[in-house]
Amino acid sequence: MRVTYNRELKVKASLEQEGIETFLPVTRKLVERAGHRRFELVPAIHNLLFVHSTREQLTLLKMTDEDFSPLRYMMTRPLDPTIRPQVIYVPDHQMQNFIRVASITDDRVLFLDYAAVANKVGRRVIITEGDFAGIEGIVKRINHNRRVVIQLEGVAAVALAFVTPSHLKFLD
Repeated sequence: MRVTYNRELKVKASLEQEGIETFLPVTRKLVERAGHRRFELVPAIHNLLFVHSTREQLTLLKMTDEDFSPLRYMMTRPLDPTIRPQVIYVPDHQMQNFIRVASITDDRVLFLDYAAVANKVGRRVIITEGDFAGIEGIVKRINHNRRVVIQLEGVAAVALAFVTPSHLKFLD
């Protein structure tokens, strides 16, 4: 879901108080406050929060509780104007792959603009060994390097900095 005005952390906390499972990808960023520099965890993809719930439950919360008013459904953008936009749902298997990779807050993970990688050609793979064994993704060229990219169709993409080629099994 989209969260307006960078209120991801507040809305995430409110949803979790309601017992709703959420995921907010974060990354480490060097920030300076009051003359002191330090690393902080900040949202990796601004205005985006993954919510595991039903549309009915979320709509009810949005209508009855002001804490949830910043939530907006993410919709598809069909090229044909006669086709109505639909709410975007991410299959559980894809979400689990994405969470396993996006939960890493070090430099092994690179968050990407989905539009920048959506049309790039690549081969489907599964990682067979190492920290990311079992992750399915697509090998694509990103910044002149081959990387395993985990995409959520129309939503987000994350790339692994490096995976040994011998740890990849091509699926097509």
